[in-house]
Amino acid sequence: MNEIMDNCVLFFVKYPVQGTVKTRLAAELGDEVVVELYKNFVLDTLSTIRGLNVPFRICFHPESARDKMKGWLGEQYTYIAQDGSSLGQRMKNALAQTFKDNFSRAILVGSDSPDLPAVFLMQALQSLESHHAVIGPSSDGGYYLIGFSKAHFLPDAFDGISWSTENVFQQTLDVLKGHSSNVHILPQWFDVDTLVDLNELIVRNRNTIFNKSMTLAYLLKMEDKIV
Repeated sequence: MNEIMDNCVLFFVKYPVQGTVKTRLAAELGDEVVVELYKNFVLDTLSTIRGLNVPFRICFHPESARDKMKGWLGEQYTYIAQDGSSLGQRMKNALAQTFKDNFSRAILVGSDSPDLPAVFLMQALQSLESHHAVIGPSSDGGYYLIGFSKAHFLPDAFDGISWSTENVFQQTLDVLKGHSSNVHILPQWFDVDTLVDLNELIVRNRNTIFNKSMTLAYLLKMEDKIV
C-alpha cells in the first residue's frame, strides 16, 4: 500500500428509522423532522470523508439494513455491518477488522458532527504516523473521533467506558495514558444532540463553507420549527 492506501476511515452510521436516531432532538422536533435531519448529517459527513481521497468504510447498524443502506447511499461504497452488542464492542471490532485487512492507520468517526472540518480528519491520520492513538474531544464530554496505528491498537480503550455520559472522553484518555500510549488530542468540536446544539450549528456556520451544506439547506426549509 502507498501512504494514502495505508489509511482507512470508518464511518459509523445507523440506518435512519424513526425512534432510533437523534432521540433527544426528536423529543423537541418530532421523529419525522429528525429522521430527515439525520439523513442530511450523514450525507454531509460522507461528502467530507469522500473529499479526503482516502479509503473508507461505511459501518452500518443494524446488520439487517445492508440492502437499504446501499439503496440510500449507493452501491459504490464498502459496507461493513457493525458487530457487537454495545457501542464499545462495535467500535473495537470495526477497528480490529480494519487492521486485520492490513491498513496501517485507521480513524473512526460518527454522524453527530455534520460540520466536522475535513482538516481535523487529515490531521488525525497524519498524527498516527508519529503517535500511537488520536482522539477528538466533543463539547459534551464524549469524543467525535478515535483512531490508532495498527502496531499500537488498544482494544482496552473501549472496555468499561460509561457510554453516553460526559465522562467518555476522559475515561478513554485515562485508559490510553494508563497503557503508556502516545496520544494526539485534536481540537474540541461539537456534537449536535439538542435544539440548543442545532441552533449553535447554524450560528457558527453563517460564514463557513458548511453554509452550503445539505443540513443547513434542510434547516432553512424547516426554519419555522427551529427556534
